Amino acid sequence: MDERLVIDAVSSVSPLWPAGRAGDAVSADSDDPAELAESAVSAVSAAERFARAAWSGIAEPGDATAGRLVAALGSAAALECVVARQSPATILGLARDAGATVGTAAEVEAALERWKPRLTTSTVLTSMRQAERCGARLIVPTDHEWPEGLGGLGPHQPVALWARGRPNAVLGLRSAIAVVGARAASGYGEHMAMELSAGLADRGFGIVSGAAYGIDGMAHRSALASSGQTFAFLAGGVDRFYPTGHDALLTRIAEVGVVLSELPCGSAPTKWRFLQRNRLIAAAALATVVVEAGVRSGSLNTAAHAAALGRPLGAVPGPVTSPSSAGCHRLLREFDAVCVTTPDEVVQLVGEVQHASPQPVLRGLEALEKPRNGASPASGAPPGGAAPGEAPAGGAPPGGTPPSTQSRRPAEQVRVLDALGRRTPRSVNEVARRAGLGVAAAQSALGALGLEGVVEEQRGGWRSVPSG
Repeated sequence: MDERLVIDAVSSVSPLWPAGRAGDAVSADSDDPAELAESAVSAVSAAERFARAAWSGIAEPGDATAGRLVAALGSAAALECVVARQSPATILGLARDAGATVGTAAEVEAALERWKPRLTTSTVLTSMRQAERCGARLIVPTDHEWPEGLGGLGPHQPVALWARGRPNAVLGLRSAIAVVGARAASGYGEHMAMELSAGLADRGFGIVSGAAYGIDGMAHRSALASSGQTFAFLAGGVDRFYPTGHDALLTRIAEVGVVLSELPCGSAPTKWRFLQRNRLIAAAALATVVVEAGVRSGSLNTAAHAAALGRPLGAVPGPVTSPSSAGCHRLLREFDAVCVTTPDEVVQLVGEVQHASPQPVLRGLEALEKPRNGASPASGAPPGGAAPGEAPAGGAPPGGTPPSTQSRRPAEQVRVLDALGRRTPRSVNEVARRAGLGVAAAQSALGALGLEGVVEEQRGGWRSVPSG
């Protein structure tokens, strides 16, 4: 791609990047070594940032193979390998030369297949233009405002973040606490979320959550009402606020805090992406507090990530007769959650943070969802329902409750269902592109779902079958 085009695209979404010097072209007859060297460094920096922007749309959230490849070769070189259709053996050889391990040849081959449908330059440029229009900016790990806590995710950490909000507001995540809970919150749960968030904001802590209905929304509103900082992680692009009922809330958050996503502008929120978003909430915060959660609440997914990362985990008790608090009670009874009822107790929880080595492989979710009769997870599904090289899924889909452990779908099937529409049939190639899967994997998932009767093949492709 033209170097000038890359620099202009990067400059449009990187206001803190030294584009003034980097973007200045060196005259053709210049022989100043310092000027030539600065131009070369700037071009390399622009290429790295552009490649990370591209990777944020090529790989689905939590793709460990992409994370290892980018860490081993650099984002630009890794992208060049994929675009050039280099063989898994060649890529593994380059990684070995760099002293890194990317995975097995089979894992790399599967990754190349699922990335292939998204290798289009126009898509990257379109997402960057959308980001410029809505005032979003690109943040990469080398930037000073990159959230330090995300490093604990290891290869599962995002390759880049898209932020919409005040400059340098992301730095407030270094003293922020995640307050999460059920969407179908009770009056008690919303009251506790308000009390805790307001109290923490008054004590100088930021509030991290997912902007969902219920506990999340109340946590954000309470922090704003207390003139505190609040941070919202979305499961889609920051150009389209979701849920739409919280458009005004998210607009306000962007004015005083920041709205974040690892997905580029134009990306739609899906069930899979909601589950992966939860790992960012848990990793970015100093601690996670579950205010109210049923036994199948998606906030238990966030709690599992926090526990796997070794971060402090708190749970608010509720009435023993309330199903809305059953998940919190289980966290307190069977896991290492600490009972918290006041802002001061949450502050004490944060004070117990131990600077231990982070745990890059996320585990623990299958334990949270393990049936009480000791039954094992569904046969044939990886632990936590994770696809190879990706963080585990689990928890509740947005707006609903999850299936039991025995009936939980493999990650590939969840992503294929997310990619299908109920009215317009979509081709296998289109389904693969939307799901971030290889064509063969998409075909396999469609076949399995077809046998269950939840999808059907028509002349124009595949569509999901409405339930009931």
